[in-house]
Amino acid sequence: MTDFLRVRDISASDFNLIVERAIAIKNNPEPWSDSLRGKTLAMIFQKTSTRTRFSFEVGMTQLGGHAIFAQTQHTQMGIADIPDEGKVISRYANLIMARMMFNRDLVALAEGSEVPVINGCDDRYHPAQALTDLMTIKEKFGRTEGLKIVYFGIGNNVSNSLAMASVYAGAQFVLCAPEIDPPALDEEQNALLDASGRYEQTTDIDRAIAGADVIYTDTWINMEHFSDPSFAAEKERRLKLFMPYQINEALLGRSGKPGTLVMHCLPAHKGYEFNETIMYHPNSVVFDQAENRLHAQKGLMLYLLGKL
Repeated sequence: MTDFLRVRDISASDFNLIVERAIAIKNNPEPWSDSLRGKTLAMIFQKTSTRTRFSFEVGMTQLGGHAIFAQTQHTQMGIADIPDEGKVISRYANLIMARMMFNRDLVALAEGSEVPVINGCDDRYHPAQALTDLMTIKEKFGRTEGLKIVYFGIGNNVSNSLAMASVYAGAQFVLCAPEIDPPALDEEQNALLDASGRYEQTTDIDRAIAGADVIYTDTWINMEHFSDPSFAAEKERRLKLFMPYQINEALLGRSGKPGTLVMHCLPAHKGYEFNETIMYHPNSVVFDQAENRLHAQKGLMLYLLGKL
């Protein structure tokens, strides 16, 4: 049984297989429309969601299966031990997808589960998003090998997973960030990335942007903190620190390549990590990227259930 709690839970060859099949499923979904008939996906949400919830639920439906949505406050996870709840849910469902506040809770859920568990986002990783991102990049360029993917802003769960996915796909990944969110620190993964020869971390914007095929960013402030009064001082500090790393038309033009793609996992805080207009630039693929959550996750679910 294989979980997908982080990118490196599966091999690079399997990761790239899922990417290829996801593109094939998108282009010709009909042959897969009955693949998961009689199967059930349990979806557990501790965090709010748009893309993760809709894409997994619609994906399971389009594969012939069924998805159950549950917010943790409507379960007994606050009373029972999380591994015990994972074991119980796994007796009902064939797959579990959980979007949790903390990686430790997701790991505990997976420890109890008797079926594969998918990480729908936690404070350390977002592997389902990274799978989608590499699918989108391959769809647009026809390849991932040798491309330069640059992430600007704060090092976080999204950059963690994107870095590993990029290296898996044969791309060069540059993290251009003056700071890393503490929950996202992963020394074991950093050692693997450094050993790959395809990973770089810098604060030099000019060095990072030169020759970039893809520029990517995410919110500098987690969605649950953005409007939290108790986080206001930290928000102000981050805005001052990260504003030079904003993705906008001026930064895009510094890549030196007319076809540099602009990516964001969404939701975006316009005027912060994105300016007000870059999302709608011809080079922006953020809405294709969002749509591809559906197709990439179909491939992932088929893979985890041995149907790919």
